[in-house]
Amino acid sequence: MKQAAKFLSVFVAIAALSSCGDQDEYIPKPKGYNRIDLPEHEYVKLQEDHPYTFEISKYAKVLPDTSGIAEPHWIDIYYPDYKCNVQITYKDLKNNKETLNELFSDAHRLKGGHQKKATSIDELVTKTDKGKYITYFELEGEVPSQFQFYVTDSTRHFLRGALYFRTATKNDSLSPVIEYMKNDIVHMMNTLEWKN
Repeated sequence: MKQAAKFLSVFVAIAALSSCGDQDEYIPKPKGYNRIDLPEHEYVKLQEDHPYTFEISKYAKVLPDTSGIAEPHWIDIYYPDYKCNVQITYKDLKNNKETLNELFSDAHRLKGGHQKKATSIDELVTKTDKGKYITYFELEGEVPSQFQFYVTDSTRHFLRGALYFRTATKNDSLSPVIEYMKNDIVHMMNTLEWKN
């Protein structure tokens, strides 16, 4: 019996000593980002009464713009699951070229306000199937708005939008959601119709 106890204590000591060597070879896990599961894109027609209409994600809510400078027909298309919104502003041009030029300048000034933090700003002008020309700005880097756009018929309607995330999460980790939102915005603009 003594020999069995002695054998057991020697075995435990060897096992304890051999396990100590593994701790010297500790390798930390690399940093990673949380997995973000995104649903398939599904759209519904904008139900609110505005001079414009388009299709929005069925996962979004339409909220009135509550800022102090908000005007009629300014809305936020809010995505509660991702804490982001597409801020939509609208102006009736009333066939005024001066107003149109001011709105062009404002859109470029607002985009340019992100130049300090942006690593790049790409501008793309595209034509939709319905014949509307849309200007998109794609901003990269730690900017508060990663995607902006405007569209106009040059005489009556001017609509501008910007994507904002209400979270401190770095844009690198948000990139799948940013791409998802960009697809939703492009769909909104491809389905845009003026009511008057």
